[in-house]
Amino acid sequence: MNSPDSTGFPDSSGTDAAPTCSAKGCRDAAVWVLAWNNPKLHAPERRKTWLACEEHREHLSQFLGVRGFLKDVVKLDAWVQPEGSERLSG
Repeated sequence: MNSPDSTGFPDSSGTDAAPTCSAKGCRDAAVWVLAWNNPKLHAPERRKTWLACEEHREHLSQFLGVRGFLKDVVKLDAWVQPEGSERLSG
C-alpha cells in the first residue's frame, strides 16, 4: 500500500512526494481534486477522487461530467477529504 502524503492521498511511488495528476501519463503536480461518484456502484454519499494539474482539470472534469459522475471540483489546498473517499491511481 502506498503511503499517504500530507493531503491524505497516496503517492504512486510509495514515498511522501507531492500528489500528482491522475491523467494518463501525466506526472505534473496536482492542483485540483475532482470528487466523483458512480451512482450504479456507489452509495450517494461516497466520493472517489481524481487529482488534476491545471492542464488536465477541464479534460478530466468533462470525462466525468458527461457520465454524470462529477460531484465537485475543489482546489487541492482547500480539499477536506470526507471519510470513506479514496483516490484512484493515475
